[in-house]
Amino acid sequence: MKKVNSLFDVIGPVMIGPSSSHTAGAAKLAKIAGAFAGGEIASVEFHLHGSFRETYRGHGTDRALLAGILGLDPHDTGLRTSFDLAEEKGLKYEFIPVDLGMVHPNTVCFVLVSKGGKTADVTGSSVGGGEVVITEVNGFEVKFSGNYNTLITRHRDVEGVVAEVAAILADNGVNIATLNLSRTHKGREASMIIETDACVSEQALEQIRNLPAMLSLLNIEPVKAGDIDV
Repeated sequence: MKKVNSLFDVIGPVMIGPSSSHTAGAAKLAKIAGAFAGGEIASVEFHLHGSFRETYRGHGTDRALLAGILGLDPHDTGLRTSFDLAEEKGLKYEFIPVDLGMVHPNTVCFVLVSKGGKTADVTGSSVGGGEVVITEVNGFEVKFSGNYNTLITRHRDVEGVVAEVAAILADNGVNIATLNLSRTHKGREASMIIETDACVSEQALEQIRNLPAMLSLLNIEPVKAGDIDV
C-alpha cells in the first residue's frame, strides 16, 4: 500500500524561525540532549555536521540549539533571545564545525557538562518537519524520537533485566510502544531505550531503579515541536 504523507509531514510544525529542520528540529534535539546532563548545564559544545555546519548562523540553528539546551520548547518566543538568556545563566558554549562521516546532513553531537560535574555525549539528527532521531548516547547506539515518554536504562548485562522492567511497567498499567537494547560487551554494561504510550509514575520509576542490576535510569517526557497554545 502506498504511504500517504500527513499534513504535518508537508507543512511542518508551528515554530519560531525559517526552517523546521534547522530551528524546530534543532531546538527539540537540544532539549532532549540536555536531559542527559542530569541537572543544570554548565557548558556545552555543539559539534555541527553537514548543512548544520554550513548554515547554522544564517538559519538560526545556533539560537535554536541554545534555546533547547536552556530548556525552551521549539515554539517558545524566547528562542529569538537565547544568546542573551545563555549569558544570564552563565552557560558556556561553543559551536564547532565537524565532519561526522556517513550520517544525516542535519546532525549534531552535544558534549555536555553539568554544574555538578556530570558529563554526557549525545548525537542526533533533525530529519524534517520538526522530527528528530537520537542515535547515540555516551557510546551506546540508540534510536528514539522524543515523541513518546522515554526511559533510558544503564544496567549490568545479566539475564532477566528486560523481563523485570517490562513486568514493572505492565503492573503499573504502562504499555511499551518500542524497546531497543544495546550493550558494550557481553556480560558488561547494557542499555535499554523504552518508549511508552503514557508517562511513568514515580513509584514505577523507583521500582526500576531498585532492581539489583540497574546502574542508572533516566526518564524523558515527550518533546513535541508542534505543541503550542495560541
